[in-house]
Amino acid sequence: MSTPHVVVVMGVAGTGKTTIGPLLAQRLGVPYAEGDDFHPEANIAKMTAGTPLTDEDRWPWLDAIGAWAHGRAGLGGVVSSSALKRSYRDRLRSAAPGVVFVHLTGDRELIEDRMTHRQGHFMPTALLDSQFATLQPLQADETGVAVDVSGSPEEITDRAVTALRGLDG
Repeated sequence: MSTPHVVVVMGVAGTGKTTIGPLLAQRLGVPYAEGDDFHPEANIAKMTAGTPLTDEDRWPWLDAIGAWAHGRAGLGGVVSSSALKRSYRDRLRSAAPGVVFVHLTGDRELIEDRMTHRQGHFMPTALLDSQFATLQPLQADETGVAVDVSGSPEEITDRAVTALRGLDG
């Protein structure tokens, strides 16, 4: 990649943001920030209880991610964030105009299967339907790429790197 982008790895819960994000950052030679670490405790408590977050719950979280991305402008970085709605991505872009998105996409059954096998994560599988209902895929005027999550983490990361290179060309 010609300039170090700040990449937001996005998608519904269970698509592998926390797995692919660090692998992608390593491949790009930039730091990784786990989006879940930017959540206030109240948000984590709500999600743990199986309660979907409201937009009002998400604004401080998105602002914190946006501030991190802004601080990495010109330096590059990778951060995970579900960024399910256009308005959430707009908010991230307002803080860090150069961010690009890698939307991890996949079949609901595959994602649910992966969610049931992961350990120590606060997001219950029961919230997957609300995530898919909320999801607004990247639009043509948004800088980003969609990457299928089938296959191994290495294969997914390879697809993401190749797709991101295509943005620079």
